[in-house]
Order: sequence, then C-alpha cells, then structure tokens
Amino acid sequence: MTLHQQGLSTALEFSSETHPSLLETLERSKIQIEYQCREGYCGSCRLRLVKGKVCYRNEPLAFIQADEILPCSCHPVSDIEIEICTK
Repeated sequence: MTLHQQGLSTALEFSSETHPSLLETLERSKIQIEYQCREGYCGSCRLRLVKGKVCYRNEPLAFIQADEILPCSCHPVSDIEIEICTK
C-alpha cells in the first residue's frame, strides 16, 4: 500500500488479521486523518483511491465519489495507492 500526503510517499503494510480496517492500519502507522463515526456513516475520513481495490465490511451510508473510499469501514483487496488531501 502506498500513501501520498503533501507530496510525500510512504509504503505501508496491511494485514487483515492485525488491522480489520484501513483506518486502523493508518492509525497504527501514526498517520493522522480525520474521522468521526468509524462506521461509514459520516464520510469525514474519506480519502482518494488512486489505484487498487478495497472491500467494505458493510456498504457505507456516506455519499462518496467514484474515486473516494472510507478507510473506517474498508480494507484493501489488492495493492492500493491512496492520497490524503489536507484542507
């Protein structure tokens, strides 16, 4: 998994046995992103999926664009590249 943040790239390892969600992987890697509900309802954790595929535990209720994901309720099913946009 590759993470892009403010022009920097970081490679992270994801293990579904250790981290049930992508958000937990990011947190344990000390990557801070905004979040609220941790269930896919609010959409505050949305990230841009540059490439790859993710799978959702439950389909998110928050509205997201085709190139966005909610890391609180998904995990990668392939090598992914994500982008964190700072506000």
